[in-house]
Amino acid sequence: MSSFSVPAPLQLGALRAGLMLSAWLAPRHAAGWAARLFATPSPRARRVPEGGGAQQGRLEVLGETVATYVWGDPGTQPYVLLAHGWSSHGLCFRPWVDGLRAQGYAVVAFDQPGHGRSTGAHCSLPEFVATIRAVGAVYGPAALAIGHSLGGAALTLAQDETWQAQRLILVAPPADLSEVVGRHLRRLWLRESLRPACTDWLLRRTGVGIETLDIHRRLPALGQPALIVHDLDDRQVPWSEGEYYAHRLPGARLLSTQGLGHRRLLDDPDTIAAALAFARGEAVGSRVIGSPELSLGFV
Repeated sequence: MSSFSVPAPLQLGALRAGLMLSAWLAPRHAAGWAARLFATPSPRARRVPEGGGAQQGRLEVLGETVATYVWGDPGTQPYVLLAHGWSSHGLCFRPWVDGLRAQGYAVVAFDQPGHGRSTGAHCSLPEFVATIRAVGAVYGPAALAIGHSLGGAALTLAQDETWQAQRLILVAPPADLSEVVGRHLRRLWLRESLRPACTDWLLRRTGVGIETLDIHRRLPALGQPALIVHDLDDRQVPWSEGEYYAHRLPGARLLSTQGLGHRRLLDDPDTIAAALAFARGEAVGSRVIGSPELSLGFV
């Protein structure tokens, strides 16, 4: 799944009008249109800066060419895998790299299909997961993996018997993936009844049903130390979803910030410093024992 965004209010208004008319005349067509928008990264995902001293490479994944960025030597050094979020790119983590390198880590980042310098026009959570596993297959298990937003959810789902990270840092990760679709429909002023048709389109495209992207059942099976960082004022992914991760992941800790929102959190020097402290093995954040906000509709 993705986190649809339209940068211009006039574009969003025109889309809403067209989709509402289509939903009245041909609901399944409107659902397919909405689903294609959902799987289309924003143009900002292509605004990639220079490589920042990284060794740039290419990797074939699911018929697309994925751009990779490597600092150091993952063959001889423990490495950190960086997984960006929706409508972003691997170099969004550039402010993190120097600190990680100073701790002796090699660093590997990449652009998801349809993002950055990678090929493709569409992408969704199944592709996010497949790309992480493909990168992991090249460089082996990671000492640490850091994911922002949808990249955090994808890192959670990518852990299996073939690839794992010894430690996790998840920044503003979404937990309720069905609600991500619901937020997308509400942003477009489309009725809730179109949600099944929208998810059916994604199933036909990827072969993966939303019910298999089951984060709430996946979390208790992960045993590595984890730090969840989430801002109380996040309007894209509610703070309660990060708290849910911290509650369900055994041994995880939650670091809550305020006033940074969803994207500025990733560039915040205090956030980066806390993450580097966690990477050094220091206790960061708080343990989550329980909260009335944690159900997310799950049983």
